[in-house]
Amino acid sequence: MDTAFWNERYQTSDYAYGTAPNDFVKAQLKQLPKGKLLFCCEGEGRNAVYAASLGHEVYAFDQSREGQIKANQLAQQKATKIQFEIANASEVDYLKDSFDAIFLIYAHLPAAIRTLLHSKTISWLKPDGLLILEAFQPAQLGKVSGGPKQIEMLYSSEQLSQDFKSIKTLHNQYHKTTLNEGSFHIGEADIIRFIGKKSSV
Repeated sequence: MDTAFWNERYQTSDYAYGTAPNDFVKAQLKQLPKGKLLFCCEGEGRNAVYAASLGHEVYAFDQSREGQIKANQLAQQKATKIQFEIANASEVDYLKDSFDAIFLIYAHLPAAIRTLLHSKTISWLKPDGLLILEAFQPAQLGKVSGGPKQIEMLYSSEQLSQDFKSIKTLHNQYHKTTLNEGSFHIGEADIIRFIGKKSSV
């Protein structure tokens, strides 16, 4: 999806995927000590703002300026702050060993950009840092509850194992869930959840 698509989706007053955090993100944040977090392809900021409200130092990026505007508005409403950068997934960069945890929540990208971003996220993680991902898997194709309409944009456990082979896999499983996230993630869905941990050595 190009930048114009996302700007159009996010320019309404409603939040396309709601203002509440994703359930998986919320559950993972409960277990994390306060730290420095990055949310990739973060859209309108619902997950990043929630993390900031818990006291984390939060960074985020997305290609959409409209998404950034909505994210900052949401942060203001929640009386918190995030550092949200407008950036393309193929070009964005951060310092090595910067983050205690990095979140990729429905960050669906073409294969070449996906592998590039996933590789970069590993370098951005601190030793013992966590990579936390939720996305649609191939069985989602044809369902109306959300996600890309091209199978090559959906993520398999084999792809994620390959992308993150240099870190320890803690969880890499398909799940069935019921989404209730704004107007665009509604109903029964087939997803994948991945958690990986960077070695401290």
